[in-house]
Amino acid sequence: MHSRLVAVAFEAYDPVRAAQFWAGLLSREVITDAAGALLPGEDGQLGLRFVPGRAGQLGANRMHLHLTSADLDDQKRTVATALKLGGRHLDVGQRPEDEHVVLADPAGYEFCVIEPGNAYLAGCGLLGELACDGTRHVGLFWNKALGWPLVWDQDEETAIQSPRGGTKIAWAGPPVAPKKEPNRQRFELVVAAGDQQAAVDELISLGATPIGIGKDGAVVLADPDGNEFSIRETDPSVVGSPIAPQ
Repeated sequence: MHSRLVAVAFEAYDPVRAAQFWAGLLSREVITDAAGALLPGEDGQLGLRFVPGRAGQLGANRMHLHLTSADLDDQKRTVATALKLGGRHLDVGQRPEDEHVVLADPAGYEFCVIEPGNAYLAGCGLLGELACDGTRHVGLFWNKALGWPLVWDQDEETAIQSPRGGTKIAWAGPPVAPKKEPNRQRFELVVAAGDQQAAVDELISLGATPIGIGKDGAVVLADPDGNEFSIRETDPSVVGSPIAPQ
């Protein structure tokens, strides 16, 4: 039994504002529900959810997004659109010769607009990758937990991708910064009604650690690196009302 990854949740002081930014950048619809503001993914693209909480903070975020570019003009358009929607340039120590552009969204989460010609992200779609801090062990855990094939496994770095293609999820390997507080970003998994306990048991057998029950009834666990994630029986994306991007 494999759980299904619905979205990566991001905490934000203003979840709707953050969701509208990404909706405009990715040309997606925003759906609001009891859990926050969801941007469903299609054709293997990763879903994004924004929930009330802390803003993103450089040095405290263990995940960031990579957007792809068809050519240099496309990269410039993506950057210009992000800035128009409320994003900003961000200095993370990148070198002048680096061709990717580092930005932050209105909630403070960094993301990169990757230069054209990146063979590793070819065919992944606009939202090409979720890049994570993490060990090879945690990459192998998610490979088994989701049933997604390993598409990279070298020098302690791992990446998985849905069998349908789309967004890759990658872990950069050691060193991994010590975890001092609950993560601001976390995976949201779902299973069919009645299958939650069996799915939880399977995840624990793979190396997850139980933490508790969330306010929405989701079971909260931690992966082998201590990163929180949730699993619920029903997919919240099937309920809610759309918000038009602004």
